[in-house]
Amino acid sequence: MTDRLEVTVLMPCLNEADTIVACVEEAQKALREMGTEGEVLVADNGSQDGSQALAASLGARVIQVRERGYGNALMGGIEAARGRFVIMGDADSSYDFGELPKFLNKLREGYDVVQGCRLPGGGGSILPGAMPLLHRWWGNPMFTLLARWLVGSPIHDIYCGLRGFRRDWQLALNQRCTGMEFATEMMIKASLTHARIAEVPVTLYPDGRKAHAPHLKTFRDGWRTLRFFLLCSPRWLFLVPGVFLILLGLIGYGLALPGAHVFRATLDAHTLLFASLAIMSGSQAVWFWVMTKTFAVSEGLLPPNELLERFHALATLERCLVLGGCAMLSGLLLLLLAVRQWYLAGFGPLDYAHTMRFVIPGATLSFLGLQGALSSFVVSMLLMHRR
Repeated sequence: MTDRLEVTVLMPCLNEADTIVACVEEAQKALREMGTEGEVLVADNGSQDGSQALAASLGARVIQVRERGYGNALMGGIEAARGRFVIMGDADSSYDFGELPKFLNKLREGYDVVQGCRLPGGGGSILPGAMPLLHRWWGNPMFTLLARWLVGSPIHDIYCGLRGFRRDWQLALNQRCTGMEFATEMMIKASLTHARIAEVPVTLYPDGRKAHAPHLKTFRDGWRTLRFFLLCSPRWLFLVPGVFLILLGLIGYGLALPGAHVFRATLDAHTLLFASLAIMSGSQAVWFWVMTKTFAVSEGLLPPNELLERFHALATLERCLVLGGCAMLSGLLLLLLAVRQWYLAGFGPLDYAHTMRFVIPGATLSFLGLQGALSSFVVSMLLMHRR
């Protein structure tokens, strides 16, 4: 039954009796004025205030989505949509559905997704009282900046709830988020998959609901969005900090092994210990990147990555086992040399500044070798599912 209509206007709904009538009527008027074959679809998420009956009485198609959550409501609605294009918007009167032609025209031009922008940086506008100051000046700009920085998103308002997209394109994204971060997930994946993205300015109006407060919870949903950003950016969460720590540790080794003097400080065995901690922590972070990225790609959570593919081609299980074995043997050799020094001292007191130059690198190499060997087995198990 899909593709018989050009566009579906999708409204997630949870107890929106105060505003659902005005929203449905605005959308229907816009469809008539555009002269397009479309429908208004209300994805109800368990309303108990009669919102369903109000929408249906105006001719909107109403479906029930049992699984609670903003993302679940939208995914259920997209699945049921009959239009080739879907334009989604909240049913709280905060958006003007008379602006639908902006989105439809861009979709007709061939864009995969068209994002609305409420913020002035993208040409949008926010009426007084329409958005809390914390959201306007911190939350939305911060998450938008993260999206532009971490995934190369071209938009200026990643949280805007008014957007349009090709239905078949969205279904191929295989979205997973069931809560408020659903909208952010869509734009992150759109950027990562190099979708054709357009942005149009929109106006945000004050929430028209009186019976209850907005469903969005600032700190809960803000944390869930930030958490999702980090999960979608293993390079910045694991790889970049890991490489930085490894480089920092190697610099420490280069200065501490010969006992270099930096300003008035003498770098000795204690510096070696801190440097080893940095290298081991960084190495673990890099392996976390490999594992996380491998799992995310194999499960379709993130698109394929060229850097990861080259790593898998170079760091095969067999090569990692050989390198890990060599590192462990080298570490054990250094530890044996330290034991020999103790033996030559009659198992008495040692010059720790000298002996620890064998003990610390030996323990570090042994750990890195074992870590690499075991981690390569985990990665190979993850690759078995993908292949």
